[in-house]
Amino acid sequence: MSAIDERRRFERTSTSIRVEITHAAFGTIIGFAHDISDGGASVKIDNQPLPPIGTLVDVKFRKMVGAINLEPVRMRVMHENRNVVGLMFI
Repeated sequence: MSAIDERRRFERTSTSIRVEITHAAFGTIIGFAHDISDGGASVKIDNQPLPPIGTLVDVKFRKMVGAINLEPVRMRVMHENRNVVGLMFI
């Protein structure tokens, strides 16, 4: 199954949630999810390097006040386009 097929298997919900993407090699990158589904999230990252495709990262989603998930969730970087990365829950 191609990445495009995978992205369309789940209904997407538009949002603007702060996302903290963490990896030992590059520290923490801050972005904003502009859509999210049961399969993953599309995250816009400004003025920071994008993590390489295939990288496993730990992700926290945050509301204006408090975290949506207290413990980070493991996700994989599936694609990138300009300053947007596609993350898939694993």
